[in-house]
Amino acid sequence: MLRAVDHVQLAAPPGSEELLRAFYAGALGMTEVAKPPVPAARGGCWFEAGAVRLHLGVETDFRPARKAHPGLRVTDIAAYADRLARHGVTVEWDGNLPGHRRFYAEDPVGNRLEFLEPEV
Repeated sequence: MLRAVDHVQLAAPPGSEELLRAFYAGALGMTEVAKPPVPAARGGCWFEAGAVRLHLGVETDFRPARKAHPGLRVTDIAAYADRLARHGVTVEWDGNLPGHRRFYAEDPVGNRLEFLEPEV
């Protein structure tokens, strides 16, 4: 029986690790975690914040995920959107999910990310 999502993996182009660190650790406020030796040799970065784990793996013929995306639940979504905007990230608000406030943004390599917060 399924219990939880352990992590979400997104792809990134070779050599993009510093851009990813600036975005996921800097803009999103996640913590980079050490990868085990075998995956570390392949490049990429792993990040986490509480129970949220995102793995960025290097893909030689990389194409950003435009439709597929992780949906990341946040608290104080307006402040979080402001935080991203201060880091130069474009935030695109979308009011089409009843009962939620949400926006979309892209990481520095073009992967789509959804941020949402239930309305109370």
